[in-house]
Amino acid sequence: MKHKRKFSSKQFVIKTATVGLLLNMLASPVHSVFADEVKTPATTEKGTAAGNTTAKAAVKIPGIESLQLEVDSAVLIEPTTGEVLLSLNADKPLPPASMTKMMTEYLVADAVKNGQISWDQKVVVQENASKQIGSRIYLAEGDEHTVRELYIAMAVGSANDATVALAELVSSSEQEFVALMNETAKKMGMKTAYFINSTGLDRADMPAKFQPKVDRETVMSAMDAAILAKYIVTDHPDFTEFTTIQSYKFRQRDDKPMVNYNWMLEANKDIANFKAYAYPGLDGLKTGHTNNAGNCFTGTAVRDGMRLISVVMGANSEAHRFTETKKVLDFGFNNFEIKQVVGPKAVIAGNETVPVQKGKNKDVSIVTDAGVTFIVPKGTVAPQINTAVTVNDAATLVAPITNASKVGKVTYSYKVEGMSQVQEKTVNLITAEEAEKAGWFKLLMRAIGEFFSDLFTGIKNLF
Repeated sequence: MKHKRKFSSKQFVIKTATVGLLLNMLASPVHSVFADEVKTPATTEKGTAAGNTTAKAAVKIPGIESLQLEVDSAVLIEPTTGEVLLSLNADKPLPPASMTKMMTEYLVADAVKNGQISWDQKVVVQENASKQIGSRIYLAEGDEHTVRELYIAMAVGSANDATVALAELVSSSEQEFVALMNETAKKMGMKTAYFINSTGLDRADMPAKFQPKVDRETVMSAMDAAILAKYIVTDHPDFTEFTTIQSYKFRQRDDKPMVNYNWMLEANKDIANFKAYAYPGLDGLKTGHTNNAGNCFTGTAVRDGMRLISVVMGANSEAHRFTETKKVLDFGFNNFEIKQVVGPKAVIAGNETVPVQKGKNKDVSIVTDAGVTFIVPKGTVAPQINTAVTVNDAATLVAPITNASKVGKVTYSYKVEGMSQVQEKTVNLITAEEAEKAGWFKLLMRAIGEFFSDLFTGIKNLF
């Protein structure tokens, strides 16, 4: 025989509270018994973003072997996403020759940007700079030139003496500047880079008096060079003011101007000696050559709003480094494009609102605060984008909440088929409107309603 379970007075008391208690709790923290229940969603994975449900690529990416590159190493990256589009021995440390000067250029430009030095500041040439060999503008000890003049000589003519003069200006000696170079390389995430001077010269070619005590050479992988170039174009977007100079007469008395070693500059399309190498959209960055390094080049070009950075190391001739760079850049521009996969103010399916405690409404609409772009195979119509949504802790979502307040974040990720790297970008989730605080009477009525709803649910569960 079945017996009905009786509802005890004790259980009833547990489920009961006085209206007076409710009134007292109106001013209590958000964890009061009548507060709207807000659960912070766990990170969620969704197959697509902004309504994308299919992926269709118009271009099939060819293999790197089809390029038949004749260099020791090469890499191609898109700097805003960090996507590596091509890689050949890209992590192998090699002598970079004058591509080393990209770090000197970066740090000098940083010093100007930070107000440590100025472009018009006069630099007095010291002994170390005056004794440099290789590419140089024949500075004598005691000569005076502006930072800008020396920087142009470094960027256009790859002048070793001008480079050392700038390094000694930023730091008290070239070797102190080298310490800054190595420290900065680590901060940038350059994994193999090690510098012994500001120029890229072999140790034996440095003035004996100023050679470092450590018996090592400068090395840098193609990937490290690309990372360094990415920081230059990102942190100092005015770099083209110097790298696009085709020729420059350093002194009025000089017989002829120095000519930019970068034959691929787009402006060279009208120069007889260089027009065969001129590349549309190319505006930098740095060549390099020593017997040990062979011929190297870090190039960067822009087309249709997309900038690419290429590095080739160990080409067998001055011209060959440019023909191989063309292969690398063509591979990128012919096969990839930048696409906005999510626009700003986007609504995330399944996360259109977040609950709000003590508000006139129990929730508020949310949107993204920025758009998201990824590099995709050229012609891709609807790339498959994964999303991971996280909402702020419930205790922080209490009215009043102003419009455009940050209430969470969403991370978008995308992987190009056949490539190992996953592109990822995180943007904020913000309120699309103001969440006003409810009046005390509305909060009271809501609390009473929820109280009795909870009470009757408890009673029902007893039978």
